[in-house]
Amino acid sequence: MTKEYSLEQIALQIRRDIVRMVTNAESGHPGGSLSSTDFLTVLFFKKLNCTPETWTREGKDQDMFFLSAGHITPVYYSTLARCGYFPVEELSTFRKIGTRLQGHPSIRWGLPGVHQAAGSLGQGISVAIGAALAKKLNNDDNYVYVLLGDGESQEGQVWEAALFASHHKVDNLIAITDYNGQQIDGRVEDVLGFTHLKEKWEAFGWEVIEADGHDMEKIEKAYDKAKDKSGKGKPVMILFKTEMGHGVDFMAGTHKWHGKNPSQEQCAIALAQLEETIGDF
Repeated sequence: MTKEYSLEQIALQIRRDIVRMVTNAESGHPGGSLSSTDFLTVLFFKKLNCTPETWTREGKDQDMFFLSAGHITPVYYSTLARCGYFPVEELSTFRKIGTRLQGHPSIRWGLPGVHQAAGSLGQGISVAIGAALAKKLNNDDNYVYVLLGDGESQEGQVWEAALFASHHKVDNLIAITDYNGQQIDGRVEDVLGFTHLKEKWEAFGWEVIEADGHDMEKIEKAYDKAKDKSGKGKPVMILFKTEMGHGVDFMAGTHKWHGKNPSQEQCAIALAQLEETIGDF
């Protein structure tokens, strides 16, 4: 971007992109994308030691980000495009057959910013741990970040990976959970009674940080605190407390928009609530 925009302005535009992408594609996952927008905006635009010019798939001498919750590609693709990894206009190809912007991240066409295909929930954290261990072997002091959902964290593989990471002191790994309390079938606590994530991660030997996932200042401080806690023998988990569908009143706080696209009329209502700040694709 040639003009300087605030993090809040960038997040607003990303939310507009999300709504328009899933509406145009007539499919996609707006709920978790909207809840993750703010902390991903801060990470990619302010904290990640990586740029479109320096990015490589092997991730040498740069921070790496893995999307374990692979269905929330609307926010992932918009964030990458707005950062300059690929043209913003390409967002109009979301979920079209044969394009780079598939419903889940794919490495088939070498989309910049995507290190690994995602889709099967629970696997991304294991991949991120492998990348973090590789950095240690290569004396690379950069960080590996990975984003999970709280519903995804019901997967057993997540907790096998959690034990492995703490046992092997993978302390260059910073995991993030979008703690919005909703999943495809309802509230997380109703589906599997899965609560007390902080205590669970601590019991598995991780440092845990909790923060408001919609307050830019608190998000920045959480990332800074995570770096301060890194390198001391424990992996770090940031639990960002968020609201599913945040920013659009009829999507907010409900699982019903986990994987549902708005109609054209609903899209117009949503966009009226989200200011255009940078320019639509």
